[in-house]
Amino acid sequence: MRFEGTSDYIATDDLKVSVNAAVTLRRPLLIKGEPGTGKTVLAQEIAAALGAPLIEWHIKSTTRAHQGLYEYDAVARLRDGQLGDPRVHDISNYIRKGKLWEAFTSPALPVLLIDEIDKADIEFPNDLLQELDRMEFHVYETGETVKAAERPVVVITSNNEKELPDAFLRRCFFHYIAFPTRETMSRIVEVHFPGIQKLLVSRALDLFYDVREVPGIKKKPSTSELLDWLKLLLHEDMPLEVLQNRDPTKVIPSLHGALLKNEQDVMLFERLAFIARRKV
Repeated sequence: MRFEGTSDYIATDDLKVSVNAAVTLRRPLLIKGEPGTGKTVLAQEIAAALGAPLIEWHIKSTTRAHQGLYEYDAVARLRDGQLGDPRVHDISNYIRKGKLWEAFTSPALPVLLIDEIDKADIEFPNDLLQELDRMEFHVYETGETVKAAERPVVVITSNNEKELPDAFLRRCFFHYIAFPTRETMSRIVEVHFPGIQKLLVSRALDLFYDVREVPGIKKKPSTSELLDWLKLLLHEDMPLEVLQNRDPTKVIPSLHGALLKNEQDVMLFERLAFIARRKV
């Protein structure tokens, strides 16, 4: 099983090497990179390329590691006991399987996505160390041990909001998705907009990368935001001259709401335009 990218996902050579190394070692693949660089989509494309089922565990700030294993619903059992329901005699009726349980017992080798692990509490990664290392865990309420017959392919994404523990990092194969070069970005655009006018893409990329390089910008636009912007430009049938206009007094790009996502950055561009007009 080798990952070579897909028709819908442009993977760089170093990313392909990292994915295939993690699959070979059966180590969790830890993916970091700017938001919007395709970390979550990567897991979906790996599953598609390998013909494997995808199990997704999207982490929130309130997510606990044990929820990935299982949860025991004691409240439901107490309620059923008060109602005289015979199901209360079998405690397994109140065990809710988590995503790791699903992955460990999947009939076909799955791809398990643990998405945005850095959103959870700092202890969250440490709490999963043993389970990810041994690929098994014990269910205390029923006395059973859940063990993976074959180690699933595990993809873990992080936006670098928190530092991950060293003990956790040692167990992962790491890859940082660098922001796409202009050449790679052109290929990504072509995948999403087949046959798009090359001159339009060239001018749009000029503007896009210029915006990313503005000193002081708080939220640099990402790949997904570029694609949204291009979709709007095509929908509005925006004249090419608008993109070719390099007038510094009109520094805010057309339909900038797709690229600039907070008021500080909009105000920054407005100040730059104001300064440019004062110099004219």
